[in-house]
Amino acid sequence: QVQLAESGGGLVQVGGSLRLSCLVSSRTFSVRSWAWYRQAPGNQRDMVATISTTGSTNYVDSVKGRFTISRDSAKSTVYLQLNELKPEDTAVYYCNLVGEFKYSWGQGTQVTVSS
Repeated sequence: QVQLAESGGGLVQVGGSLRLSCLVSSRTFSVRSWAWYRQAPGNQRDMVATISTTGSTNYVDSVKGRFTISRDSAKSTVYLQLNELKPEDTAVYYCNLVGEFKYSWGQGTQVTVSS
């Protein structure tokens, strides 16, 4: 059973930075496209960034230029660098596959941006 373990969240002030990590216990990590999602209280879980097997990336408009997704196949880890954080970035952040099929969600990591 594949497990997803997110970490790196915390409480930061507006304009601050965080680096999130997602350790994936899967032998097929390197042949999958991965994404970071986030869910704010009362909202649905939305995708914010994706990375393909070749390293191509995509971002939702609200995080373009501020967030950077990356991957390290040797470590089976997906990263999300969060810069210039805003209060509206406050959410629980998760990683998972791109597409309709998803592994069981991990516990996520809480990011709170205070003003």
